[in-house]
Amino acid sequence: MIDAHLHVIDPRFPLVPNQGYVPPCFTAEDYRRRVRGLGVVGGAVVSGSFQGHDQAFLRAALAELGPGFAGVTQLPPGVTDEQVRELHRAGVRAVRFALRRGTDADPAGIERLARRVHELAGWHAEFYLDAAALEHLAPVLRRLPRTGVDHLGMSAAGLPLLLELVGHGVKVKATGFGRVDLDVPDALRRIHAADPSALLFGTDLPSTRAERPFRDEDVGLVVQTLGAEAAASVLHDNAAAWYGLPRASAAV
Repeated sequence: MIDAHLHVIDPRFPLVPNQGYVPPCFTAEDYRRRVRGLGVVGGAVVSGSFQGHDQAFLRAALAELGPGFAGVTQLPPGVTDEQVRELHRAGVRAVRFALRRGTDADPAGIERLARRVHELAGWHAEFYLDAAALEHLAPVLRRLPRTGVDHLGMSAAGLPLLLELVGHGVKVKATGFGRVDLDVPDALRRIHAADPSALLFGTDLPSTRAERPFRDEDVGLVVQTLGAEAAASVLHDNAAAWYGLPRASAAV
């Protein structure tokens, strides 16, 4: 399995309260223990809203987890070209915009930064948002060269627009089943039918602020819903291609 969405929360590095929330510790070693037995061979370490623009924690997590893992970071508009290139050398492969948590709301600024990191390093852009509130940003997502949306777009009300964006090549993370307001099997089936390469499974560990944390049974739900052959792509192949990860590695 490629875990396309996980967080590492290391007490050695600073945290920034977001909407009054500071998460508990969840180190790279905690992550390894939690997924032991799931066959995880790589993944994407995602910067949370509570980590601001700090890059030290992400560099450390990627170094500890190894070359099967890529980074997804948050960046200030003034990030320099050389800083982006340095992060790329450390294994970062995407920039994240956590609109759901009240950050990075200017469409013009989002597009400018997303295009710049793509031109510099080939990165894609990832968005944490409710697709039901996406209408003002949808033209940007259609124009960007490589784009992904977290947590199935969060809501049933946003699914029609999300499916339209999938038709434009937008990827969707099959993550956060315990935080979304929609019928997860129905969303999985409809997104997969629109584009079999679109869905990327992730644990969303440690499931910060989720009503229901990740369960091992969430992996089985993907298999039961889509069938074994399609699930193999969702659980591994799609994310391996999207993040440019090694096709095979030792389990963490």
